Amino acid sequence: YLGGWAGGLEVARFVVMGLLTWLRADKDMLALSNIEVDTSEIALGQTVTVMWAGKPVFIRHRTDAEIAETRATPLSALPDPVRDEDRYENPRWAVMVAVCTHLGCIPLPGEGLFKAYFCPCHGSHFDHAGRIRKGPAPTNLELPPFKHKDANTLFIGKADI
Repeated sequence: YLGGWAGGLEVARFVVMGLLTWLRADKDMLALSNIEVDTSEIALGQTVTVMWAGKPVFIRHRTDAEIAETRATPLSALPDPVRDEDRYENPRWAVMVAVCTHLGCIPLPGEGLFKAYFCPCHGSHFDHAGRIRKGPAPTNLELPPFKHKDANTLFIGKADI
């Protein structure tokens, strides 16, 4: 009878330890979810695509005209109203997950009604802040966690390792 309890406790310990090992992200796994991007080579008006956590991310070096147009858009014109200033601390750089919030397609940069981002799958149009302007996408393009480490380095991810 006592042996059954001991065996059960050993199995429970094995399961718990396995689960904890599986849940704990080691440094290599954490590194895969963090990237640094050298922005010094991204020209004004250019969008580049990088991979972060298995997802494409658009990084746009916005022009003065793009910033002004985006900021002049009234919130009443946006299906998912968010001010550009609330999405981006540094107005020169727009950083967004390049996955349409409608059905997960990849929008095309430099296309659509706003010459920003257009999802050809079902016709969603986004502005230079990644905000939905027209089409079936229910929300703006998602923002990854990011910060500007210095004038030429963009860090995308949750932890600086």
